[in-house]
Amino acid sequence: MKRLAILGSTGSIGRSTLKVVAAFPERFAAVALTARSSVEKLARQVERFSPQLAVVEKEKDARRLKELLGAGHRVEVMSGRAGYRAAATFEEADMVVGAMVGAAGLEPTLAAIEAGKDIALANKETLVMAGEIVMARAASRGVKILPVDSEHSAIFQCLQGQRFRDLERILLTASGGPFLDTPAEDFEKIRPGQALKHPNWSMGPKITIDSATLMNKGLEVIEARWLFGVSPETIRVVIHPQSIVHSMVAFRDGAVLAQMGAPDMRGAIAYALSCPDRLPLDLPRLDFPAPGSLEFRRPDLDKFPCLALALEACRLGATMPAVLNAANEMAVEAFLAGRLAFTEIARVIRQTMQEHRLTESAGVGVIMEADRWARQRAAQIIQAASG
Repeated sequence: MKRLAILGSTGSIGRSTLKVVAAFPERFAAVALTARSSVEKLARQVERFSPQLAVVEKEKDARRLKELLGAGHRVEVMSGRAGYRAAATFEEADMVVGAMVGAAGLEPTLAAIEAGKDIALANKETLVMAGEIVMARAASRGVKILPVDSEHSAIFQCLQGQRFRDLERILLTASGGPFLDTPAEDFEKIRPGQALKHPNWSMGPKITIDSATLMNKGLEVIEARWLFGVSPETIRVVIHPQSIVHSMVAFRDGAVLAQMGAPDMRGAIAYALSCPDRLPLDLPRLDFPAPGSLEFRRPDLDKFPCLALALEACRLGATMPAVLNAANEMAVEAFLAGRLAFTEIARVIRQTMQEHRLTESAGVGVIMEADRWARQRAAQIIQAASG
């Protein structure tokens, strides 16, 4: 029995993780669950899975959660940073599932590493912001970081049983999002409702917008750079609209291994939880030759400047990826709120990056200060644009 602490249990990845837990109750148990503010959803999950600890961000939401659960419920309810840290380091947990969205996932992930917990990581921002530090600390503590992103899971699976020195290139696939074939001159008219309609995947709003701008793929390049310990030049982004090939690995003898499957996150999640075992999942099977021809394209960096900005941040390193991530989070939030045009997302990020003074010695404190500065500066740029 593997006992899980799921950080971000009410989000898309968290809910999919709990579907895997429910399908294999003899293998997994959820002992700690956290959410930000989705109190009602969390209450239903607590009733269904009976964790020992439940955490929300605000104290008022913690009081509401207790009310919903009733006096007879035995779960411990906490809130805030202390609560998230308690969940990440929960003594009863064998593994932490990092499914929080955004920069908020960094501190709990580091706490889980300090506690010696293996981590199934979906929170790519943790490695975008502080990949070198996180991976070094994980290695020093003997902690496994297992990828949950479908692309990184695919790369991880393709590398199993291979000699790392034979690796030549990582081919990171991207669907291209809902606007792959939309003319660039029409991007100004794009509204949140359109951008939230991903053609292949069901994800949360922030990740869905990142997929529409291709920023999500840029963040994944930075994540892969640290997760697999390769140079930025080793990673190439390939557009694959069908989302059947989740990613590929090329070797120095010319061989290319690809991992394929239906676009359902439960596959990657289950492999991270059970590796090296493969669970008998109730997922759609690829019935060849039914998928037909598979299409691959080069990304258009002029049409999707957010990807270009992410690649630049990856090349520069130090505090720049944290600045990129923070500015993007602020810009996406403003776009979803109707305060920023779709095409302005990249402009906010670019201007914030251009004004940042790069700091080479990037400890966690320095990274968090860069994150704070970037959010403040991006907010000012957004205010000027919307005002």
